[in-house]
Amino acid sequence: MVKGNGVMFAPVTTYARRLGLFSAKMAVIGGIIGAGIFRGPAVVAARVGTPRLTLVAWVLGGLIALAGALCFGELGRRSPRAGGGYVYLRDALGPLPAFLYGWALLLVIATGAAAAVAVTCAGYVVTLAGLPPEFTTRVAVGAILLLCIVNYLGVQPAAVTLNVFTVLKLAALAVLIVAGLTAIPPSARPPDRLTAPVGAVGVVVGLGTALVPILFAYGGWQQTNFIAEEIVAPERNLPRALGLGVAGVVAVYLLANVAYLRALGVAGLAHSAAPAAAVMERALGRGGTRLISAGVAVSTFGFLSLVLLVTPRVFQAMAADGVFFRRLALLHPRHRTPAGAIAFMGAWAILLTVSGTYAQLLDYVVFGDWIFFGLTVATLFIYRARDRAAGVAAPFGVLGAVGYPWVPGLFVVAAAYVVASVAVANPRNAGIGAGLLLLGVPVYYTWQQRGKAKARR
Repeated sequence: MVKGNGVMFAPVTTYARRLGLFSAKMAVIGGIIGAGIFRGPAVVAARVGTPRLTLVAWVLGGLIALAGALCFGELGRRSPRAGGGYVYLRDALGPLPAFLYGWALLLVIATGAAAAVAVTCAGYVVTLAGLPPEFTTRVAVGAILLLCIVNYLGVQPAAVTLNVFTVLKLAALAVLIVAGLTAIPPSARPPDRLTAPVGAVGVVVGLGTALVPILFAYGGWQQTNFIAEEIVAPERNLPRALGLGVAGVVAVYLLANVAYLRALGVAGLAHSAAPAAAVMERALGRGGTRLISAGVAVSTFGFLSLVLLVTPRVFQAMAADGVFFRRLALLHPRHRTPAGAIAFMGAWAILLTVSGTYAQLLDYVVFGDWIFFGLTVATLFIYRARDRAAGVAAPFGVLGAVGYPWVPGLFVVAAAYVVASVAVANPRNAGIGAGLLLLGVPVYYTWQQRGKAKARR
């Protein structure tokens, strides 16, 4: 207790700054690498049709991801607060857009992703362990519960868990890359028989359609901004972690695609449902398939660990603003974690896992993630305008005078393209998803009225 003017006050519990640069980089890498690099390259190869365009598409996606990382680095440097994009949207655009972002994460983007990744991880674990398929849901629920407990006990044990599994997933990818580049003679590669895009327009269209799965595979780095208050010297370490982490993933993804192409050829890659398993089986036989299956299980478990670590910080920030359950605003006095928010998210993710509804909900709402990506980066234009109005002469942040406005502009255009592409490809799902997001508007005003009523009482 703290005494002031004769009155005793309970000390305010705050987040603990215990994550250094290494842990922050592991959070960036762990937030990006999930199951996408093990399956997505087949879709990309099918859409562009040649090895060269396949690699060009992954380079373009990597440049867009780096642009986003630079923008989020500046945003994190400006406002190193727990909640990341929620805080930036609230301060720049107002409380309603920020709430809708949190609503989308709560409804399914984060919780549904946690359920989907938990089931994917459990599927590989059950297969490797020789258990009956009906154990998959139980293993998935157990994984969510275990990681919620770890995250509840403190950001440090959560970071150690994340670091270990991120290093393991990088090791699995390293084995895959080495196997693809060295263990398979070029003569064993199947012939390339895909139709390539014709003409400049065809190439542009092919690359554009390939960018959609690529940008989803590169997504996830923005989640590190959710834990900015727990990073040591976030003004310096958060931008560095974002830049170095995304650059490292770009390099790994490019090497993985080179390995796929060398081992399978562009046609073999395009027609493979599981290219990583195909490469490892060519290189090492059945043992290689089991090895990469273990690697995918480790990768998805690490991604699940990251999602359950960072997302509750958004719900805690919403609760602190009075637009969510007030109890979720409290931090554990000893562990200094958003204990209520962690329990709430874990319970919702388990409900989606058991009900099996997460897959369809993700189809509806996942494009909403890129709506808020674009809106969050667009807040930089508002912050810069405020700088000019306040008479701040020197450019603020990591973008400097050269990167602004071109870097955020590029990323906003790319985000708009992803959203438009998803809407055109499946207008029904996009319409339902937009409706689910808009359901957050009456929910927001209901919370507001509830808060005002409490204040009057």
